[in-house]
Amino acid sequence: MERHGNVLALLDAAGTFFKRERLAFPGAGERDWERAASLDPGARGPDGTWRLNFWCFAIERPGGRWVLVDAGVGPAEGPGAPWCPVPGRLPEALAEAGIAPGDVESVVLTHLHEDHVGWSTTAAGDPMFPRARYVVQHAETAALDRSDPVWKWVVEPLRATGQLDEVRGEHRLGRGLTLLPTPGHTPGHQSVLVEQPGGRDVVVTGDALVHAVQLGNPAVAYAHERDPVTARASREALLERAAAHRALLAPAHLTPAFVAP
Repeated sequence: MERHGNVLALLDAAGTFFKRERLAFPGAGERDWERAASLDPGARGPDGTWRLNFWCFAIERPGGRWVLVDAGVGPAEGPGAPWCPVPGRLPEALAEAGIAPGDVESVVLTHLHEDHVGWSTTAAGDPMFPRARYVVQHAETAALDRSDPVWKWVVEPLRATGQLDEVRGEHRLGRGLTLLPTPGHTPGHQSVLVEQPGGRDVVVTGDALVHAVQLGNPAVAYAHERDPVTARASREALLERAAAHRALLAPAHLTPAFVAP
């Protein structure tokens, strides 16, 4: 378990991606791969496979409250089961950190892909975090196909309990905590800026950055980005902002939980 200031990294799962890394990032050149190997050597598996972690991040707030960014791959019966290394262990990781479900005041979903929302609810449709509001961009829910399993696993039950908070654009979640629209990977993707006076700021990137090859060269597209042009613009702007403020990055899928831009 690694921590930087108020930001705690929680490892939900780790596994091998269903596509080899050079197929997932077909535009990367040899120099890009050399740079990626130096930035995240743990991501390179045998025979060109891509080994990735599935991180969630808990941000400590005043009064013993917490904000959780992303909800991992979820249980064995969750929507990520067809390709994610389920079950994840986020509930155990939270317990080990001394965080009870009722301590979580907000769950920020960077986007609505299966590996980021799995522990939002239980198989029975009950919110995993009963006192939390779940914050997602309106553009993300608006673009989600109703036949997508995430719709029934996340959107429907959280709307039914009144816990789904669909925001629009940049949004101040609380003191020192800002949601930054970073579309492209999905239409309503968002990242999180955590400002830490007296310490180093942290940018939780979500999937605006999914592999170290994009950290070394942000122009490299990911094969599963909805809009590669917009995704590149978001990634470059986010990395420039982080570098200007000397903020650490907290990506969802790199081997290390925190990296410098």
